[in-house]
Amino acid sequence: MASVKEKVVLQANGSEVDVDDVTEKAKEAFESEGHKKEEIKKVVVYLKSEENAAYYVINDEFTGRIDL
Repeated sequence: MASVKEKVVLQANGSEVDVDDVTEKAKEAFESEGHKKEEIKKVVVYLKSEENAAYYVINDEFTGRIDL
């Protein structure tokens, strides 16, 4: 079976946000706090277009915010 390329883009308030980019930024933020990417087992991202921000939870423990 051929692989399928997927992409999710959120359009809100006149802007576009690539969900994969936000997830990558969350992982980079986690790593910048002294953690290793290999430690990541779970990433949950909450997009809040009205705040122009994304909030993330990594491994059900570490949280943060990313401006969009």
